[in-house]
Amino acid sequence: MKSLPIFAVLATAIFVTMPARAEDWKPEPGFVSLYNGKDLTGWGYRDKEQKVLETFDGKAEASDGRYSAKPSILVVNAHNAEKGPKLRQLWTTQVFPKNFILKIEFRAVVGADSGIFLRKPQLQCRDYLVAGPYKTLTKYKPQDWNTIIVTVKDNVAHCECNGEVLEDALKLPESGPIGLEADRDQMEYRHIQIKELP
Repeated sequence: MKSLPIFAVLATAIFVTMPARAEDWKPEPGFVSLYNGKDLTGWGYRDKEQKVLETFDGKAEASDGRYSAKPSILVVNAHNAEKGPKLRQLWTTQVFPKNFILKIEFRAVVGADSGIFLRKPQLQCRDYLVAGPYKTLTKYKPQDWNTIIVTVKDNVAHCECNGEVLEDALKLPESGPIGLEADRDQMEYRHIQIKELP
């Protein structure tokens, strides 16, 4: 058998070991992506009664700059006092009345404080070991990508981070959108996908 030149072997090894490019990501079978990886289409601001105030379809940045679309990553930007309130909530324009599974990956800078809203109640999503409240997690990866999986059945959410339970029975209203919070420092989200269940 004829051996390959060393450069061919190295090129093959590099190709095999390189991770897939971010833009190659696709939702898992049965899931739908809530973030298109290009802009903030499908997201917007709502008032306290959950009425849509403005939408950001086709826009790369929210009107106050608190959220921006980067290739494959939805970025929660640090507060700029000149541009708006410290706390901001970005919501899907779609609502979810059925049972569902939500999967979302996040990466927090040191001490970052954000959150994931499930119809309305908030699941804290932060740099957990520093900002809490789940400081005893053993599988959380600081300043790296972590995966949250939320399973909603009969208006009760079971929430995990990297397989560890955050909330076992978070009560939710019957319907509502999915939201992200901008509070302190930068947070990044990607691979936001949902699967509606019977």
